[in-house]
Amino acid sequence: MFESLSLLLSPYYYNILVVVASYFFILSLANHYEMWRFTLGPEIYDGPFVSVLIPVRNEEKYIERCLNSLLNQFYKNYEILVINDNSTDNTGKILERIASENSRVRIFNGQPLPQDWFGKPFALHQLTAHAKGEILIFTDADTVHTPASISWAVTNLQKLNVDMISGYIGQIFLKFGEVITVPLMYFLTGFVIPLFLNRYSKSSLFSAAVGQFIAIKHDVFKAVGGCEIFRKKTSEDIYMARYVKKKGYKTRFLNVSEYVKCRMYNGYRSAVEGIGKNVFDFLGKNTLVISLMAIGVFFFLFFPFPLLFFCIARSSPWTLHILVVVILYTLTWLFMFLGQRLAWWYGLLWPLMFLNLLYMAGWSWFRTISGKGFVWKDRVVS
Repeated sequence: MFESLSLLLSPYYYNILVVVASYFFILSLANHYEMWRFTLGPEIYDGPFVSVLIPVRNEEKYIERCLNSLLNQFYKNYEILVINDNSTDNTGKILERIASENSRVRIFNGQPLPQDWFGKPFALHQLTAHAKGEILIFTDADTVHTPASISWAVTNLQKLNVDMISGYIGQIFLKFGEVITVPLMYFLTGFVIPLFLNRYSKSSLFSAAVGQFIAIKHDVFKAVGGCEIFRKKTSEDIYMARYVKKKGYKTRFLNVSEYVKCRMYNGYRSAVEGIGKNVFDFLGKNTLVISLMAIGVFFFLFFPFPLLFFCIARSSPWTLHILVVVILYTLTWLFMFLGQRLAWWYGLLWPLMFLNLLYMAGWSWFRTISGKGFVWKDRVVS
């Protein structure tokens, strides 16, 4: 297979590969610098009223730990709003007990899910109707916050003079399948979005967000249409950032890893289902776009790794080109993991990550166009 492909490849392919790999390496360094340069430490501890919003569905294992971390904040002026989104486990009992012991926590029971909404957007829609804060912080039930996380959000919103912030939180991996799946979220800032252009361009294409931690001014959130703008999106965080930017407001993507942490998924299958459901949605559910993406990922991101061994074995004149490409990709991933304070050796697994991305893209496409959808939190979304 590799011999046939290598014979079909134009000499231009090898030169283009070097250019592409160099671009991605420089982009990842530039984005790391961008996040480092503009991420401020917590300084404001008594500012505007903040509403922390947490949608919860069958989270009996994690919700108490999350709420305890949020109740232990240095910031003074905030409330915690939690919606029990029709949980079938002991989540409701845990929430009632915590709310009875802490007046800062308010609990709401979710309404039945309408057909024209997905679960998380509808839960957030209900929560925002009760929020009193000037600033909204959206976070997930499986996150754990340091005592400075709210202060960090308020400080960066106000001192950077922006309307919405988000970023990568600290990820915890306990299984190999999680290591080759969850870090694909870093693909955005390593291979796709030049974050510095978000400061200069009016285009929403350079905006990004991660739903595990988003802080936004309440009046801005209302002005852009609230949760209605992503009512039927699985990647609601990205669409929120894009729409806020499209409406002329300022967004920033920062590094939150020091202040919020999470183990997103338990093992390979749950990680593929959790991240994979967003792939086709992120690309606008466009079959042509996802096909072109898959071709690009295969030939320009995954294929250079096995091709290197073929070139070495055949003493190909292009061996040096491919070696440079593989080194650049390895360094790109190494620096991304080090920037997120994760084990450096995860960066050596990038060929498996790209192969896994191809699998998830195909899986996401098939589940969507076949009408089977995705089972998430015991609900089917499509």
